[in-house]
Amino acid sequence: MCESDGDGGCRNEGEALFLKILAMVAILVTGVMGVALPLLGKRLTCLRTDRGFFLIAKALAAGVILATAFVHILPDAMLVLQSECLPEIPWKRFPFGGFIAMFSAMATLVVDLLSTGFFERKHHKHASSSSLEDQDLDVEAGADSNGSQPKLHIVGMHAHAASHSHSHPQGLHGKELGFEHLGHAHSASFSDEDDEFARIRHIIISQVLELGIITHSIIIGLSLGVSQSPCTIRPLLGALSFHQFFEGFALGGCISQAGFKPLSVVIMAVFFAITTPGGIAIGIGISEVYNPKSVKALVVEGVFYSVSAGILVYMALVNLIAADFLSKRMRCDHRLQTLSLLSLFTGATLMSLLAFWV
Repeated sequence: MCESDGDGGCRNEGEALFLKILAMVAILVTGVMGVALPLLGKRLTCLRTDRGFFLIAKALAAGVILATAFVHILPDAMLVLQSECLPEIPWKRFPFGGFIAMFSAMATLVVDLLSTGFFERKHHKHASSSSLEDQDLDVEAGADSNGSQPKLHIVGMHAHAASHSHSHPQGLHGKELGFEHLGHAHSASFSDEDDEFARIRHIIISQVLELGIITHSIIIGLSLGVSQSPCTIRPLLGALSFHQFFEGFALGGCISQAGFKPLSVVIMAVFFAITTPGGIAIGIGISEVYNPKSVKALVVEGVFYSVSAGILVYMALVNLIAADFLSKRMRCDHRLQTLSLLSLFTGATLMSLLAFWV
């Protein structure tokens, strides 16, 4: 049975090739559309990342990604790694699919933590050096205007402390000394730090999310490319186009919020858009020599699926769903919260229903 081509009596190489080329074009177009929409949001008011509509659409995309991981990728990984074409030991004695997915999710957490810590330290080091330079300039400017540099260095220190304690010894006030801006400097710096932290998070989220998407896109494209069964390819064409669009939308939103340079944006968007079509093209090229039932092919496919499922589950639940739904904006706007929840469940349900056909 392991030698079976799995076409179920629906083998037609000519029609299959036509459908595969059609799938490459359709998936490429939908992927480009999905990832480009949020990136064009700066010009389209309704798609700006600070608009409620964007959060609602992002929730729909997050539901699609979550269902892709739980309903499509993870079951496929477990099925492949339990294949009768694999040796009894160890593959059928242990649920490797779920095990690898679990560790993949935890490894993604570790990468998330380490990356965030690295970027934060890098930003704080830069911010600290800039802050010290600004303080030196402020004190020197005050000294020059009052003609007594040593004294004002000391008074400047007291004024800095007064901005915290709001008590001004010896009747000296920050405003009288020309330091009235210091009281507001800290709140502004906290706001800037919050914005920078959010940008750092979006940088990491977009990169890890793209890694998870690409991991399973390669295998899906390869599997479709080597198939000679039109009956297998037809439902995959629509399903892959649907989920490629919404994965692209979620990724494009994260890229847009991260504030990458234009070249980096183009590279990430193009890389996402061409991965699945590229996998299909590779599959077409090796279809005559590739044996999808070989032990090596099954293990590689199962492991890739499992790793991808773990990454996508973590990213969808932690960095897409929880991050948005637990934000202050969402908690304070019950209408937006309700619409986003409906959108989330709709996306997850629609993507899950596709399992009847693919």
